[in-house]
Amino acid sequence: MTTAAGPMPVAAPTGPPRHPLDPDPVRATKARAVFALGLMGALTGLFIGGVVPAMVALQLARQARREAYASGGFLTGAAWLRRGESLAWAGLVLVAVSVVVAVVVGVIRLAEAPYGHDFAPNVD
Repeated sequence: MTTAAGPMPVAAPTGPPRHPLDPDPVRATKARAVFALGLMGALTGLFIGGVVPAMVALQLARQARREAYASGGFLTGAAWLRRGESLAWAGLVLVAVSVVVAVVVGVIRLAEAPYGHDFAPNVD
């Protein structure tokens, strides 16, 4: 393998030059909050309390996406939003599973309970 002598070519910028007054790209603060709430919703999903942080995470993710679109690319954090949303949905699925299991267990226990009065064997 041979290498060419001389300086390495510098890659040209991929877009129009930025205006000096444009803000620097910054990660959206709501993206971190969505991830944290989604994680909390996923961790507490089996204990029905996971529904609250999961729903808040989904609402914040919706707002953050709107703000990121309106910012024209200066708000970043889409990966954190995706992870937080998927964790929030996982938390909601765990809540639904635990509710279904609780209802099935309740129905089975209700079916096993004696119906009516339980009289002594010598009573007609």
